[in-house]
Amino acid sequence: MISAERSQSQSPRSPSAAAAAGAPFLSISVTDPVKMGTGVQSYISYRVITKTNLPEFEGPEKIVIRRYSDFEWLHDRLVEKYKGFFIPPLPEKNAVEKFRFSKEFIELRRQALDLFINRIASHPELKQSEDFRIFLQADEEKMDRARSFETGIFKKPADFIQMFKDVQSRVSDVVLGKEKPVEESTPEYEKLKHYIFELENHLAEAQKQAFRLVKRHRELGQSLADFGKAIKLLGACEGDSLEKVFSEVGSRSEMLSIKLQREADNLLFNFEEPLKDYVRAVQSIKTTMLDRANAFRQHFDLDQERKYKELNLEKLKFMNPEKFSESEMEFNELKAASEEATKRFEHIVSVMNGELARFQEQKTADIGLAFHEFAKGQAKLAKDIADAWRSVLPKLEACSMS
Repeated sequence: MISAERSQSQSPRSPSAAAAAGAPFLSISVTDPVKMGTGVQSYISYRVITKTNLPEFEGPEKIVIRRYSDFEWLHDRLVEKYKGFFIPPLPEKNAVEKFRFSKEFIELRRQALDLFINRIASHPELKQSEDFRIFLQADEEKMDRARSFETGIFKKPADFIQMFKDVQSRVSDVVLGKEKPVEESTPEYEKLKHYIFELENHLAEAQKQAFRLVKRHRELGQSLADFGKAIKLLGACEGDSLEKVFSEVGSRSEMLSIKLQREADNLLFNFEEPLKDYVRAVQSIKTTMLDRANAFRQHFDLDQERKYKELNLEKLKFMNPEKFSESEMEFNELKAASEEATKRFEHIVSVMNGELARFQEQKTADIGLAFHEFAKGQAKLAKDIADAWRSVLPKLEACSMS
């Protein structure tokens, strides 16, 4: 489960407290995952509960049923409409049937979807999206219509997969400079690229080691459980005082096994998963960087073409006055397109600067909380282990002396 501290970090003020103070609030929770359908058609549905006093919403509380593809729809709409913004990441899919509906996977996904939707709700621009309000308020029929309408505009599902692969390869090629068409190369942007790729590498390594910690806790927990059973059986063979002492050692082992398994779950949900979420967040930033690279290229190409046309126009003015009027009209259209492309690029740069500051501030808070949860859990586990073995030491010493 999500720790109380982590939940509060996403919503610093409770709805009831905000309402009592008369302050505007928007509280959203993704709850009650339920498996629907059978076989390959099965999926998980969620209750999305919205509580708010904002006037742009239909009422103080709304409950809708959503599935993962609805969250995907919202994510894709925001990516399309909000260029330059860091769109919160979605949890990845799991196509392996035996894991797709496990309790652990379902809870991890619910937690990630809750985080996704609350990040949008806390964003000053994204929360104003009409698509966001549709997602939170529309009945299932209206939601299906919205999704089918978008499907009609875009490509077929098979094309989406190829398009996604193309984007992923181009992200690295364009941002890393492997693709040689003109790219932005200011000192500030070079610094940003270096920071993002370094951050991605370090986060991925930290998440990998966190995964190993979770695995180690579970393996050690299972070993202690097996050891506890074995030592009890050994004590039963010995009889007399050894049986009682060995039984107590076995019970302590089994108790510590449960504590280790619980700490493994705590590590997974409150340490490894937040790190994994920020690995996904960096991927979202890289997609925004691709938008920026494309906008720069369009701005640069149109600007170069405008300069070339401007020189030709000056020549035509004296050499071919008959064609001058027609070329001047074309030049004015090109100039307008060039100015629009420049504005688009400059807007993305401006938005990204603000987004980067927000991202770093939130990252510091979230990662700091994750490490705090990690240290707190490890400290408690170490104390429990020490207390458990310390309690049986006098009895073991008495046996060894007799």
